[in-house]
Amino acid sequence: MSRNYAAVIFDLDGLLIDTESVSVEVGISTLAEFGHRVERDFMLSMIGVDEVECVAIMRAHLGDGLDFAAFDARWRETCRTRHAQGIPQKSGADALLSGLAAAAIPRAVATNSRAEAGRRKLGQSRLDRHFDHVVGFDLVAAPKPAPDVYLRAAELLGVDPADCLAFEDSDPGTAAALAAGMTVVQVPDLVPSRTNRAHFSARTLTEGAERAGLFTLAA
Repeated sequence: MSRNYAAVIFDLDGLLIDTESVSVEVGISTLAEFGHRVERDFMLSMIGVDEVECVAIMRAHLGDGLDFAAFDARWRETCRTRHAQGIPQKSGADALLSGLAAAAIPRAVATNSRAEAGRRKLGQSRLDRHFDHVVGFDLVAAPKPAPDVYLRAAELLGVDPADCLAFEDSDPGTAAALAAGMTVVQVPDLVPSRTNRAHFSARTLTEGAERAGLFTLAA
């Protein structure tokens, strides 16, 4: 069975590109440099969460003994250095995007990163050629799990959100796409879904595309 969608909108980190593992690793090591040892599960709890909420979570967990501004600057600098060496694509990403392009199906990125950072990471993963529009949380009123980034992406593409297919890895992102009225495929990365609210769940992008009716494009 195949289905027509007016557009396909993608999350970025942990879905199209393999950045979450680096972010978690660097976060743990950087916190250790600042005298705070945390478990990996704590860092995983912030996947899919925007940076403002991340600061709130860290402050609640670590108290006021951490210079958050200095830590954040160091964390970002280290991640950017790692990313500059090249960011691996998630399995099937380029093939799926190439198939959508060949079928002339519009595409956009809706991310809880800043838009500039999203564009930079797309370039470092060699996926930038597939996207004209990258919507970050800094371009809308509210980040995921609010639907704003998805609604803005659909607006830029000139399509009805109800006619869009969204790909996500995280629960906050899935909630955002659902709130926007889109059909949602969830492909968890480091953290399994706790809510299981997506229309389709899959282990890979290719499997998700098949389940959502894009199998002819993902073949």
